[in-house]
Amino acid sequence: MKILVASDSFKECLSAGEVASAIASGIAFSCPEATVSRVPLSDGGEGMADILTERLNGDMVDVPVTGPMGGILQARFGKSGKMAIMDVASACGLHLVPPDKRNPLSATSKGVGELIRAAILAGCDELIIGLGGSATCDGGEGMMTVPGLRDLASGVRIRVFCDVDNPFSGPDGAARVFAPQKGADPEMVEILEQRMLIQASRILSQTGIDVTNLRFAGAAGGLSGALHACLGAELASGIDEVLNITGFDKEILDADYIITGEGSSDHQTLSGKVPMGVLRRSGGVPVYLISGRISDREALRAAGFAGLLQVTPDDVPSFEAVKPEVARENLRRAGERFCELTLDR
Repeated sequence: MKILVASDSFKECLSAGEVASAIASGIAFSCPEATVSRVPLSDGGEGMADILTERLNGDMVDVPVTGPMGGILQARFGKSGKMAIMDVASACGLHLVPPDKRNPLSATSKGVGELIRAAILAGCDELIIGLGGSATCDGGEGMMTVPGLRDLASGVRIRVFCDVDNPFSGPDGAARVFAPQKGADPEMVEILEQRMLIQASRILSQTGIDVTNLRFAGAAGGLSGALHACLGAELASGIDEVLNITGFDKEILDADYIITGEGSSDHQTLSGKVPMGVLRRSGGVPVYLISGRISDREALRAAGFAGLLQVTPDDVPSFEAVKPEVARENLRRAGERFCELTLDR
């Protein structure tokens, strides 16, 4: 029997590889005769550059950039030949800002522009940029303040892997849907929405492209919309592209079960996150969702998951659950429970 573990990272806690290893250890204990294969995944958020750079036999390059709340930090991109692979989370990620300092009204995406500039100056003529996990909601305004970025990117192929397919603005846009997760209260959300509309108007006047209702344009606080309109980037579903590069379709050919997951699963999972991408590409193999927290269970079941397993007990507070040692143990136990529930162990 073969079980494929293809999970996202648990943000601010464990990498995708660490998540897969912890689940696999639980399965090995309860079902030692099973073969467990691991395919760490990302939908464009933190960790994507590491996963794809390793897959493409590249090396990581450190670059000093402006952090999301100012100051200088070390961001990274992967380099394989003349291709660069980067996560915007490396330069403007939410994990870079302490919870009590998070404020999307002040957060900037300037570091993303500096990371792109560094990759092009290093000789890269093709860029893969993963969007997800950002602390920003500036519609790419900070990124485009980097001097000469548009001219520098001319002739460079840029592919943007988006973690969600939301539009730039409106009820389902970057500010209204995602800004609250980045520290915005209701009043701040309304201010951010107005800023996004102003930024969309500015982009339209400069490029002739209306990103307001463009699919994928709301990813990473609207960075995707600016990348598309201002730098000519191609926008795509991050998880679909990562599944292609990692050879996922070959891995599932002889699989009996697939386990996927993420730090927290809810209705937003259905908008292009890792578990939904895995489910769509499962080829009829039963897919079990093992995530840190799970809500909107009816919607997730209706989507087609064969089973749902919440890693974190309801009585464990989030600050405790995200400790790596706690998460590893809970994931190991989830691997054991998977065997008990599905294989009658």
